[in-house]
Amino acid sequence: MKQRRYSTQTWNEHELQPKTLDKSTVDWIFLVDCLNFSFWSDVDTSDKCQPHPERYTVSLHGKAYTGYWSLCAAINRALAQGIPITDAAYYTSASRDELETVFASDTREPIPLMGERIAVIREAGHVLLEKFDGSFVNCIRQARQSASALLSLLTQHFPSFRDIHWFGGRQVAILKRAQILIADIWACFDGQGYGEFHDIDRITMFADYRVPQSLYSLGVLRYSDDLLARLHDHEMLPSGSRDEIEIRGNSIWAVELMVRRIKEIDPTVSVNAILIDFYIWDTAKELQDQMTVPIHRTRSIFY
Repeated sequence: MKQRRYSTQTWNEHELQPKTLDKSTVDWIFLVDCLNFSFWSDVDTSDKCQPHPERYTVSLHGKAYTGYWSLCAAINRALAQGIPITDAAYYTSASRDELETVFASDTREPIPLMGERIAVIREAGHVLLEKFDGSFVNCIRQARQSASALLSLLTQHFPSFRDIHWFGGRQVAILKRAQILIADIWACFDGQGYGEFHDIDRITMFADYRVPQSLYSLGVLRYSDDLLARLHDHEMLPSGSRDEIEIRGNSIWAVELMVRRIKEIDPTVSVNAILIDFYIWDTAKELQDQMTVPIHRTRSIFY
């Protein structure tokens, strides 16, 4: 991370990320993270750097994107066509056909969970219109520069962000999409303006399917022989199942331990779980062919 000078400013370097620091960017990030879930492919089981030719793909400006970046490309494509897709009033009232056109694939595989995605953004749009004057910036203002307060507002008012499960007789809040929404705003705005949070280090890593795969490949996590066999067989792990929660929960704790150790090694370094997650995710995409275990396969609106 030090060699690559990895920081919040790295977030804006990708060509699909917004470059203006204003309300429209906040609303872009909000929509993206409403839909930031379940990009793994049913047809691309090898899951390598070179994607299967029929994997869900969106092309923009002559470049094809898959995975998370296909979502960003679809939203940017719609905006370039004059479709106000980041406007809550639009995506709350748009027809299913209109929304399916926005997220249309260049290949035969459609975006996963399209019906669920429509339901999520319509629900979120109604909340924004009814409680926050149509924009997520007003939710940020209510949080008064507190990431913890913003996290509470998200889980209180937006049901699809309630990534909370029962495990061992107690509720476990993982909150991947809610936390990455806050982290994306913090990173995009470089901790200033809409992105200023005095308690940003309270945010954990974002427990998805890609970072745990990377943590295992790095030797940070270990899996039982039984779980490894099921992953290699591409067995589905139900959302909220014991194995799935253990993978996600241990990933969170592993990254927290990494933060502690890095600070012990170099107390001058500025690092938190967000930056480590971003770095591991970016690196995993670059080194996807070197992963030693498949991702765990869970279809869920939570990640």
